[in-house]
This record gives sequence, C-alpha cells and structure tokens, in this order.
Amino acid sequence: MKRLCPMKRLCLMLSAVSILLFAPATNSRAHQDQMPANPVVLLRVGQDQKKALKITDNIFQAIGFSNTFLVTTPAGNVIIDTSMPFNAALHKRLLTAENAGPIKYIILTHAHGDHTGGISAWKQTDTQIIAQKNHAEFQHYMARLNGFYGLRNAAQFSLPMPATAPNWPGNYGAKIEPTILFDDKYEFELGGVKFIVLSTPGETYDHATVWIPQYKAAFVGDNYYDSFPNIYTLRGTQPRWALDYVNSLNKVLELKPELMLPSHGMPVTGNAEIVKRVIRYRDAIQFVHDETVKGMNSGKDVWALMNEIKLPAALDIGESYGKLSWSVRGIYEGYVGWFDLNPATMYEKPAAAVYPDLVKLAGGAEPVAKLAMERAQAGQAVEALHLADVALAADSKNQTALQAKLKALETLRERCRNSNERGWLDFSISQVKLKLGEKK
Repeated sequence: MKRLCPMKRLCLMLSAVSILLFAPATNSRAHQDQMPANPVVLLRVGQDQKKALKITDNIFQAIGFSNTFLVTTPAGNVIIDTSMPFNAALHKRLLTAENAGPIKYIILTHAHGDHTGGISAWKQTDTQIIAQKNHAEFQHYMARLNGFYGLRNAAQFSLPMPATAPNWPGNYGAKIEPTILFDDKYEFELGGVKFIVLSTPGETYDHATVWIPQYKAAFVGDNYYDSFPNIYTLRGTQPRWALDYVNSLNKVLELKPELMLPSHGMPVTGNAEIVKRVIRYRDAIQFVHDETVKGMNSGKDVWALMNEIKLPAALDIGESYGKLSWSVRGIYEGYVGWFDLNPATMYEKPAAAVYPDLVKLAGGAEPVAKLAMERAQAGQAVEALHLADVALAADSKNQTALQAKLKALETLRERCRNSNERGWLDFSISQVKLKLGEKK
C-alpha cells in the first residue's frame, strides 16, 4: 500500500470513525447477525458507482467513505460534505455529470476528514465554505494529536504505520478552510432556494444540519445512521455528550422533514418514516444516558453498568458501529472522569506493575499461561486475555500465553458484530502472530 503524506494520512485516520455500511437502515438486527466488513473493504464503498443517485430533480448523492451531496439552483450549486480525498475525483465526475454549474457554496456538516477531505476538488475561486464556529477548534484539536491518532488509526484500520512521529503543530496548527463560521444558525439564498444551516452538536461539537425548507430536506450528517452511535470511539476522543444528540435530533424533528439525508447510508423519505426512525434513535440514546446516570447515583461502578445496561427490544437499533458498553463508560467518565474510588488508582503505578510478582507466587509464567489457555478453550475469552497479560508481563515470549491470547482474540473476533471492535481485534491478532513467528 502506498505510503500517504502526513496530512492525507491524518485525514483518513481521523475520519475512519465514521465508516458505516451504505445500506438502507431497515433492520439493524439483521446487520448484527453478520460479521462486520473489514475496514479496508469499507474504504472501497461506492468505488463502482456509475451514476449519481438522483434524490429529487435538484438533489444528487455520490456514495463513498462518506456521501457527497449536490444541490442545484439556477444561480449555481451547493456541495454538502466532500468525502475523502480518494473519493473526491469520482464524486466530482458523477455529480458534475448531472450539473456542471459553478460551486457557490460548500457546507460542511462537521470537521471529520471524511467530510472535509475532498474540499480541494470542489473549491473554486469564489466558493464560500460554511461550517459551525467550533470547526476551527476541532481541527486544531485533531492536529495537536496527529501522532497519537496516526498510530491508533493505522492500527485499527490496517493503514501503514507512520515512519516517524509528526512534529507537534502547536495549539493552532491546523489549516482552516471555511470562509464562513457561524454560531447557532446561518441562512442564505441562492437561485431562489433558501438554505438554513443549524448548529446540531452530537457526533462532534461542531456538527451542523442543513435544512432546505423548499424541499423539506434535512441533511443530518453523522447524527443519524444505522447503528447505536459512537458516544465513545475506540480510536480515542473526548466522550460525545449524549444529551447533545438528543437535543439535536429534536431540532430535526421540529423541522418536519419529508426527506432526511444522512452522510452515511441512504436517504429516508416520508415524514412518518423519518419521525419513527429518529424518535427510536433519540430514545435509545436517552435511555442509555439515563440508565447510566441512575446507576451512578445508586452507587454502581462503571463495570457493573457496562454489563447491566441493555436496550429494550423496542429501542434496539443495533451495535454494528457504536457499542452500548463503550457508550456507558463514555457517559460515566464524561461526567466524573477516571477516578474509581480505589486509592490504588490515584498513583502512578498501574496494576500491571505487580503482575510479575503474582507470576512469581504462581510458580512462574507457565502455570498462569496454562490457566489462560484453559479459560480460552472454555470460551472465557476476556478472562483468558487478562491472564495471558499477567503471564506475558513476566515473560513476554511465553508461547503458551501467546497461544492463549491468540485463541481468545480469535474467539472474540468470531463473536464480533461491530466494525470498530473488529478493527482492533484484527490488529491484535496480527501482532500476536508476529510474536509467534506466524504470518499476519
């Protein structure tokens, strides 16, 4: 695989959080019964699209890592989101085949790279680029952690590992493309068509929804897709505020749209269908938030809540992308941080610091490794991972422990129904195989 330049690599890695299967959100449970697609395969979604999807006479969609939308008017065109750099050429070809008029505005629903990466393909001399005002800080935030995210996302999404750590760009190191930054709402008219861009935080704190009253069309970005959302992402991020999602989805409902266009997935038509889906989605998020808070107030720890909280059947929207247990922990620690009331966690030594001592008491790494293998063979995969880690802390090359870890990881992968979880399991499996001298 060709090594990407740092900025393109950053763009790709940071936005991988937004990958979803591009299919109508009809049956989430059906999605869960299938192994999630390999992230590398998902990078190729939409590459075989031959013609733009015509939504209305004036709205067209190109499918990719993230969708790109074209809205045509007699006075010029508007692009909503720009997908990734590797999607941009195809998207431009498909959409300009429908209308090659000048691009007067580009509207970004948020700053993730799968929405901003294709800007250069669409931007013309007089193109105005619109984003919510927090877009600038969000870009700086991602730039500050370029090295951190570079390593994490290369691991999860099977990308080339950066050869060297990037230089820290400083607190304000990102390039800011938008020419118009708004706070709560921005309105403009083009060719007799009114556009209203609303601040709707959720997926990010700079998230926006585009509303076109004339078409009763709401472009909702990543605040709705066919899975429970990533309230916390495994790549690492500030936990997303669950109540932001709830409030923003209520804003969408108040618009009474007849057409809802998410950035991942296919359009949803008809107000009744939109209301049904959005309410279910909103209420699922509200339920997990409220149950987490109730549990916190009753004195339960985060591990108990991660195990206990399940969506009722009526709100089960699937976990093919975001996962309930991660979200519960994200909500919990988003409210109160990392301290769990255990005095041992107040200090600089992690629990792993005493693993070699435990191994010594057990008579060496091999007995612990054998116990790990027993647990792995019994299907107790997570317990096996913990025990293998204890053994490997004392003997990093212990073959039994590595084999037990591999079996546990492969068991978890077989059970896995979440694309983000699969990415990390695939990476971990490849690393263990390398240590065992096997091919990835």
